[in-house]
Amino acid sequence: MDKKTQLNIWYIILAIFGVIFLQNLWIQSEKIERLPYSVFEQKLKAGEIKNIYVKQNTIEGELKNVPKGQPSHFVTVRVDPELAATLNKYKVEYSGVIQSTLLRDILSWVLPVLLFFGIWIFVFRKFAEKQGLGGFMAVGKSKAKVYVESDTQVTFDDVAGVDEAKEELHEIVAFLKDPQSYGRLGARIPKGVLLVGPPGTGKTLLAKAVAGEASVPFFSINGSEFVEMFVGVGAARVRDLFEQANAKAPAIIFIDELDALGRARAGTAGIGGGHDEREQTLNQLLAELDGFDPSKGVVLLAATNRPEILDPALLRAGRFDRQILVDRPDKAGREAILKVHMKKVQLAPNTDAEAIAALTTGFSGADLANLVNEAALLATRRKGVGVTLEDFTRAIERIVAGLEKKNRLLNPMERKVVAYHELGHALVATALPDVDVVHKVSIIPRGVGALGYTIQRPTEDRYLMTRHELIDKICVLLGGRASEKLVFGHLSTGAADDLAKVTDIARSMVTRYGMDETLGYVVYDAPKSAFLGQGEAPTYLERRFSEDTARDIDEAVRKIVDEAFHRTIAILEQNRAVLERCAEVLLQKETLLADELAKLTKDLIPADSKSHTEAIRGAVG
Repeated sequence: MDKKTQLNIWYIILAIFGVIFLQNLWIQSEKIERLPYSVFEQKLKAGEIKNIYVKQNTIEGELKNVPKGQPSHFVTVRVDPELAATLNKYKVEYSGVIQSTLLRDILSWVLPVLLFFGIWIFVFRKFAEKQGLGGFMAVGKSKAKVYVESDTQVTFDDVAGVDEAKEELHEIVAFLKDPQSYGRLGARIPKGVLLVGPPGTGKTLLAKAVAGEASVPFFSINGSEFVEMFVGVGAARVRDLFEQANAKAPAIIFIDELDALGRARAGTAGIGGGHDEREQTLNQLLAELDGFDPSKGVVLLAATNRPEILDPALLRAGRFDRQILVDRPDKAGREAILKVHMKKVQLAPNTDAEAIAALTTGFSGADLANLVNEAALLATRRKGVGVTLEDFTRAIERIVAGLEKKNRLLNPMERKVVAYHELGHALVATALPDVDVVHKVSIIPRGVGALGYTIQRPTEDRYLMTRHELIDKICVLLGGRASEKLVFGHLSTGAADDLAKVTDIARSMVTRYGMDETLGYVVYDAPKSAFLGQGEAPTYLERRFSEDTARDIDEAVRKIVDEAFHRTIAILEQNRAVLERCAEVLLQKETLLADELAKLTKDLIPADSKSHTEAIRGAVG
């Protein structure tokens, strides 16, 4: 029950007590004497009664010859005549009790109304919650959560790894602190600032930090909360949100998941020629962006990880004037983020944030926060006094590969296949100079379908990759399948995930990166999303090429994969003795770390591009 409804109920209760109080005052103000019935009979026999009014339970009347200042009217309760005669016989004074019926009369109709009203409110609210309508009286009110500075408790010191975005937002903070002097040269602050980036990179945290730094109210709402079943409700909430923000200016309005509200309009009318609720709400937001004056100190921040689906009208100049990219952090950024979260846990003396940052390429800020928490939980379970680097390594494995399943028993043949499969990845990665260093190899099952895993540690963050490096990456992925074929002479289902990744890389080389000489420098497929997660395969738009071109693409992809596979086979054949030695140790220990693997592969023959090229040509020919 909201505060407004509670106040209304208290007003009704106070009104009832007020009526009762006034009734008592009126009775006291009237000079009416309450007579016992026996006294009434005596006065009646003595002829002192002037007139009476007989009612169902009482008798009211007026007395004769009353002295000045004494009450002339009286009231008494009627008594059964037979009882009265008996009492008179024994000379007993008797009377009845005059009961006030006003309260009873009021409650007799007020209580049912209140009960009906309460049941109606309860039933309607349950229905509204089930249908997602919200409160009936507040259906057009904004659902934005309002935070003051003390509630936000977030500043730029709590945000790490996004220094470029923080620099951009410092300007917004300076404007909110002093809007008048900031525009002394005629410049105006952007009406809207759109934070764009993958999920978990800290867009919402940045918006809260701006409010905390500027010490202004912070209106936070999700884009989906504007869209309701009834057309016009979302538009009313948009108006109410901007009215509240203007009343508390300077302030910040933050709309998270803007794509739920600002998706590009289809351009077709709905039933009856009108637009649906989402489009009405978007139109109202566009109107508010055109209408409000940023000089008042109201700044609109929004966040999305799908900028490609937003309506163009929302992104034009004069609405969302500025777009700020909040990307996944680099190694230095990851180290800074880890240090922020590590302050909240008890660390072991030799725990190095830089070493952990090197193992977490592609992790977002949310992933790193989860990593620190998982490491602390693992340290707690083993009853350690601090969180160690080994705890962080195990937490990374748990996040990337899944939960360790030691109870999943593999038969000897399966264990042997898994061991050679994982060592195929590891040895090819060790032999090739331009791939990530192998950090750990294990045949302990993890997650849903992983019977073993090989973890590689990047030596540095990479933003560009050459065709040669992509081929090397394909070779590493094919190392498991090549090792199985070389050792056992048959194929298993264990390479399914590897082959899917290989196909995606090879197809992207041909259709997106223009790395095939036959097809030329033409893009045949464009991914839908600009932000792909770690290990996430791109999804593509409809095909924009002919059947002949599709055949050429398939042949080019197959050629890349086949050549890489033959090269991988050649690497493993040259190092068959190392493969057998490593497999024997791995089957005994189940896990090999980087230093152990380095000792076992000290006589590994590195891949020679020239010799392997000749071996590949011979195999293909």
